[in-house]
Amino acid sequence: MNAAETRALLLALNAALARGQGAAIATVVGVHGSAYRREGTRMLVLDDGAQVCMLSGGCLEAEVVEVALDVIRTGVPTVTHYDLSEDATWGLGIGCGGSVDVRVERVNVDDPATAAWLAALDGGELAALAVPLDGSGQLFLTPDGPPTGDLPAGLRAFAQQAALERLSQREPRAVTLRAPDGTPVFIDVSTPPPQLVLYGAGHDAIPLATQAHALGYDVHVIDPRDAYLTPGRFPGATLHDLSPEDLGAFQPSGRAHLVIMNHHLDRDRVCLAHALRSGAAYVGVLGPRSRAEDLLRDLEAEGETFTPQELGRLRSPIGLRLGAEAPEEVAMSILAELMAWRRGYDGSFLSGHAGRIHDAQTHAEAPTPLTTVRDVATSSVQ
Repeated sequence: MNAAETRALLLALNAALARGQGAAIATVVGVHGSAYRREGTRMLVLDDGAQVCMLSGGCLEAEVVEVALDVIRTGVPTVTHYDLSEDATWGLGIGCGGSVDVRVERVNVDDPATAAWLAALDGGELAALAVPLDGSGQLFLTPDGPPTGDLPAGLRAFAQQAALERLSQREPRAVTLRAPDGTPVFIDVSTPPPQLVLYGAGHDAIPLATQAHALGYDVHVIDPRDAYLTPGRFPGATLHDLSPEDLGAFQPSGRAHLVIMNHHLDRDRVCLAHALRSGAAYVGVLGPRSRAEDLLRDLEAEGETFTPQELGRLRSPIGLRLGAEAPEEVAMSILAELMAWRRGYDGSFLSGHAGRIHDAQTHAEAPTPLTTVRDVATSSVQ
C-alpha cells in the first residue's frame, strides 16, 4: 500500500473518529495464487458503510463491508478467506485464479499497540505490527524502541524477531509467517514515504516531481535559481534554495533516491559529488551514460575519488527503456525504474513471464554497474 493511499485512509479515519463514528480496518493478510493487491493492503470501513481505499479491483469490497459492519458492532476481529476463482459454486466468479485472506478489526484507539501503530502510519515512521491470526493479541515494534502490546511468551519472541528482520530490509513488505507452533503471524509494516531529491528545477523536473508526489513520494527540489524554484511549479514539494557550495546544508535520508538533472555541467559535477558522499542508496544522473562518466572523470581530475561502494550506488542512464521522449514520458520512465529498483524487480514485460507476477526473485537481474573512470580509459563502453 503506497503512502498516498495511507494518507487518504488516515485522513478519513481521523475525521470519522472526531465525529464519533465507529470504524474498522480490513487488511489483506494472505494471498494465494493471483490477486490484484498484496499483503498489507488496507481498506477503511465506517459504521455507515462508507469505505476508503480498496482491497481489490472492486470485486471484494461489498463483501468486506458487510463483514466489517458486523465487526464494528461486535468488536470481535475476524479473518475471512475469499476464493477469487471462476468456480460458480465455490468461488466468487472473478477469475483471478487465486484467493485472499482478509483480517477485519474494529479501530480501538484506547489499545496502546493500535494507537502506536496508527501514530507510526500517520508520521511515516519505520515500524511493524505483529498480529497472530488466532486473535491472541498484537505487538507494535520499532527498530530501536521497546515493544508495545502483549503476546503469549512463545509467540512474542518469534514475532519480535520476525518483525525486526522485516524492518531491516531495503523495502520492507507485509507478510504472514508461521511461528514454530504453527500459528500464522501477520507482520504489517509502516515505512517512511520514499524520498525523491531532484538536483535541478528545470522544466523536465516539473512532471517528475508532480508524478512522484501523486505516488506518495516525499519530494525535495534543489536549485539556486529563485525564478525556477517556486511552489507554483512544484506544488507539494519541499524547496531548497541552495548554491552548489551550500549543498552541505541538505542531508538526504539513507533511503532517498537522488536524481541529478541540472542540465549544467558545473552544477551537476558538484551535485554528483554531494550525492555520492551522502550515503543515499540510489543516485541517478539524467542523460546518456557518457555524461555521467565525463562528470566522474572531471571530479577525479579535481582530486575527488570515490569508493567502489559509492560508485555502486550510481545509475546512468536512468529510467526504463520505454521509448520515452516528452518530459512527462521521461518522468514515467524514471519512476517506473525507481519502483522496480526499490522492490527488487527488473522492469521487464509481464506478458510471457513464466514465474509468479509478484515474485521478485523470478524477475530481478543485477544491473550493469557504471564503470570507474580508470575502467573507461581501457574499455569500449558505449
